[in-house]
Amino acid sequence: MMFASTQSQSPNDEWRRQLNRFVKENQQELAALSWGLWLENGDGKGTIGIDLQPTPHFVYCPKEAIEQFNTTVENRLQEILGIVKHHKPEVEVLMLAIAKDQVKLIYFEPEPAPPSCYERVGKDVDTVLEHLEQVLSKQFNAEQSAQ
Repeated sequence: MMFASTQSQSPNDEWRRQLNRFVKENQQELAALSWGLWLENGDGKGTIGIDLQPTPHFVYCPKEAIEQFNTTVENRLQEILGIVKHHKPEVEVLMLAIAKDQVKLIYFEPEPAPPSCYERVGKDVDTVLEHLEQVLSKQFNAEQSAQ
């Protein structure tokens, strides 16, 4: 049985590979950020997103905007809407990444759970947010320069 990637390795998908690497290397901090923002805002502002254009930064994706986008793309985001609706912030990290007119779901259950990650990181939300944006920008700029 072969487990090779069935997706093409086009340059347009490079951002997805870069993002996967970023998430893997920064799971604890992303979980801490996710929980910290949840404590501050609940789901009132929407789902956390990473907008990669023009430079990587975190944003909120209001549920209404995701629903409208789903309508625009002929209901291809139905699964994402279901995950957003049933998100359990105390055990899961849920974010949406946006780049090149595409959306990628970031969804994982960190070990330990997000509240423990937040305690371990021991920094305020703004500090964690700023740090992650710097790491993300540095990684994306370095990898794009190398290409």
